[in-house]
Amino acid sequence: MKVKMNNKLEKLGKDMNKTKEYNKLVRDKIPQVCESNNQIAITRVLSDEEYLTELNKKIVEEVKEYVESGDIEELADLEEVLRAILDVKKCSYEEFEEIRNAKVAKRGAFKDKLFLESVKEQNEL
Repeated sequence: MKVKMNNKLEKLGKDMNKTKEYNKLVRDKIPQVCESNNQIAITRVLSDEEYLTELNKKIVEEVKEYVESGDIEELADLEEVLRAILDVKKCSYEEFEEIRNAKVAKRGAFKDKLFLESVKEQNEL
């Protein structure tokens, strides 16, 4: 009986010391969330170059999550990543809106639900 109990305690000890690897950019308050769940988050501060690389990975991750779920909350995550990228690139949200509006003025938006099937070349006269 003692051997079985020691095996159970040993397994419990291993479960308590499990580490799950993430290796990804997370929101600023995730270490506190982990702490409130009785977990320890091992983090480091990224260099500017690493930060932009990880933001680029994160925006792709968030797009995938939105496409899979269709959840508006995922769009909020996308917006947060977008704003962080704008900060890194020293572009204010107002400047970004000006760029976006200029593109809308020149090329339009996506309100008309147009789906381009093909484009034919016109014969010269």
